[in-house]
Amino acid sequence: MKIRYTDLIDQTFDFPTEEFSIKNNLLEFHGIPLMDLIKKYGTPLKFTYLPKISQNIKKAKKWFKKAIHSNQYNNKYTYCYCTKSSHFYFVLEEALKNDISIETSYAYDIEIIKNLYKKGKTNKKIEIICNGFKTKNYIKNISELINNGFCNTIPILDNSDELEKLNLVINYPFKLGIRIASEEEPKFEFYTSRLGIGYKDIVVFYLNKIKNNPKIELKMLHFFINTGIKDTAYYWNELFKCLHIYAILKKIAPELDILNIGGGFPIKTSMSFNYNYEYMTNEIVYQIKKFCQEENVLEPHIYTEFGAYTVGESGGILYKILNQKRQNDREKWNMIDSSFMTTLPDTWAISRRFIMMAINRWNDYYERVFLGGLTCDSDDYYNSEQHMNAIYLPFFCEKTPLYIGFFNTGAYQDTISGYGGVHHCLIPQPIHILINHDEKKNFVYRIFRQSQSPEEILKILGYL
Repeated sequence: MKIRYTDLIDQTFDFPTEEFSIKNNLLEFHGIPLMDLIKKYGTPLKFTYLPKISQNIKKAKKWFKKAIHSNQYNNKYTYCYCTKSSHFYFVLEEALKNDISIETSYAYDIEIIKNLYKKGKTNKKIEIICNGFKTKNYIKNISELINNGFCNTIPILDNSDELEKLNLVINYPFKLGIRIASEEEPKFEFYTSRLGIGYKDIVVFYLNKIKNNPKIELKMLHFFINTGIKDTAYYWNELFKCLHIYAILKKIAPELDILNIGGGFPIKTSMSFNYNYEYMTNEIVYQIKKFCQEENVLEPHIYTEFGAYTVGESGGILYKILNQKRQNDREKWNMIDSSFMTTLPDTWAISRRFIMMAINRWNDYYERVFLGGLTCDSDDYYNSEQHMNAIYLPFFCEKTPLYIGFFNTGAYQDTISGYGGVHHCLIPQPIHILINHDEKKNFVYRIFRQSQSPEEILKILGYL
């Protein structure tokens, strides 16, 4: 009978994969010996595999380059990293190795740009796309960048009021973008995005406020929908509406030459994940070219702002199963040595699912379980996998501890849970390890941050 955990995985998925393999009955992630990490640093343990960031950027660039060539597209492509998905220095440092632009969303992002410049990680020629609602401080910081020589900074108007405010504090001619307020899918609680300017208002706004202002050059039209880049009628319909505005503007504003289609490339959140990146990239380029030919306008320079796609698949977190609680005849609760609310807030806040597998004991029998966190909150649990609507793990055994891993967790989790702060029930933030390669392609581990101590938490709370 095939009742071992390894049999379950083999029968359910095409395994091993690009990321996962088994060696000596232990799971490896991109060749990283996860049990060695656990033995050295303990659990819970958060890690970031830095090479994956560059790998994904290079893949996207390759797909767009191929699509541009095969479609004889008469413009180029720029990869832009969306900083809000992970602001950490080690992420930006790795991403910037790949000749990219940067997208910001708030005033403090500009401080990151300044710091990277001081450390020699970038220069004043770097392209910075400034999205988001512009507070007084954000406008001040954007103006300081432009006034200090960061000439490729492009503020994107989120509303019409921002133009005058920017114009007052920026001393030199500057580039500008406009964000379109896209219409959301019918299942959304609201019809139109709160971000950007409405379709029907953009052309009139340009004619009245931008066209005759010699100080302002309209360079970019920005488009993004929350559901991401998908091969659906909804996505293509919204893209064509955006292209319609681009064509109208291009005919009266020849300086407009960039179409920013935002982020939206998905990441693998299930072992059964299936998404044809190359097809979608080619289809986007093809449809833009076709539309522009029909409208007799030059194809735009295409920008993307991939955030989760850039950094999401570089991250993971490892737990130990502390104990098993049997609450009734059917439910078994495996208790992890941390809290999902602290380390994976997306799992309880928006019911996000990640790839989850056992690290060890692959030759043992398996059982169906629920996973519980350490807080006393009823929402601190993880109880289903997208691929099978249940969690199966090797049988709990006190004498042989079981370790599990959640993978592709590198985007958003830290900032949502509050990195370095106070967490629910004072569950500490785990140790964070950075993983890279040396010149001989051996793995190199570095502690980015130790797990929180009681003293650190008490100090935040004012006790020390």
